Amino acid sequence: MESVRYVLLDIEGTICPISFVKDTLFPHAIKALPDVLAAKWDDDAFKPYREAFPEKHRAFPQALMDHVADLTKRDVKVAYLKNLQGFLWEEGYRTGAYSTPLFPDVAPQLQRWKEAGLQLAIFSSGSVFAQKLLFEHVNLNESTTSKECSADETETGGYDSKLVETLSQKCTRVTGSSIGKGAGKKESEASESGVEESAAPRSKPVEDLRGLMSGWFDTSSAGSKTQASSYRNIVDSMKWLSSQTLFLSDNVQEIDAACEAGLKAILIDRPGNAPIAQVDRDRLKVAHSLDSIVVQRMVSAPSVDVAHDAQAAVNRGIENT
Repeated sequence: MESVRYVLLDIEGTICPISFVKDTLFPHAIKALPDVLAAKWDDDAFKPYREAFPEKHRAFPQALMDHVADLTKRDVKVAYLKNLQGFLWEEGYRTGAYSTPLFPDVAPQLQRWKEAGLQLAIFSSGSVFAQKLLFEHVNLNESTTSKECSADETETGGYDSKLVETLSQKCTRVTGSSIGKGAGKKESEASESGVEESAAPRSKPVEDLRGLMSGWFDTSSAGSKTQASSYRNIVDSMKWLSSQTLFLSDNVQEIDAACEAGLKAILIDRPGNAPIAQVDRDRLKVAHSLDSIVVQRMVSAPSVDVAHDAQAAVNRGIENT
């Protein structure tokens, strides 16, 4: 098997808790929107965001607010909503109202991979603009505790380190898998939000981790996250080889799509994520943290070991052949 030289990562539920997006970012956008619409409705800077909405939902401010509230409640991942959310989130990041709590294993492991010569990139349903905001304002002291674990891991008391199968053998697509994500978003070109600047000082120190990434992709630039063609588009754009690219996500349908495109893929199981069906645990590689995915550079080629699947009490790793 060819070595892993490139790592493509999802964000929500993979490197960042779902709760941060649902309980912090989404409510902030809803709260900020009325003032933004009142102050910026006719501004040239806001026009691209307004005009991207369907005509019937942008006839007047209340119609747009109602539509945004409905889409947010249903977590619809459509491009025009994701762009607007990024626009609204910028002010909160900039004033220190919130910062990004990555899982504790994420920043150290990304740094290790970067220093080892691997190229890293992001593929998320959030707009590229929102992705960069998230990585620009990381609060490493606010990361969720590494002691947290899923119910499966707690019950079994951890997992074995034995490597018994290659990743390619577990990358078998099954139609109708249990977990899915929608798609649709576009990179925002705006650099400032419509909320008036707060005089409150930033209260939390943040780290800018954008430099770890070599590429940023959303569904406008790459395509749907559940379509194999999107992953081919990314590796082509990055001039990567599919067979040397590892994709990490908490979404079964995304993992299947990446496998179909020829990528290696590992399903990430984090606290707060949707339960993983046993059929998917049996056929896919599952990891509970990035630091259980170890890329080892050897004389011939790197190999990747994966500690995962506590319920089965066995690890399945990538082996060189």
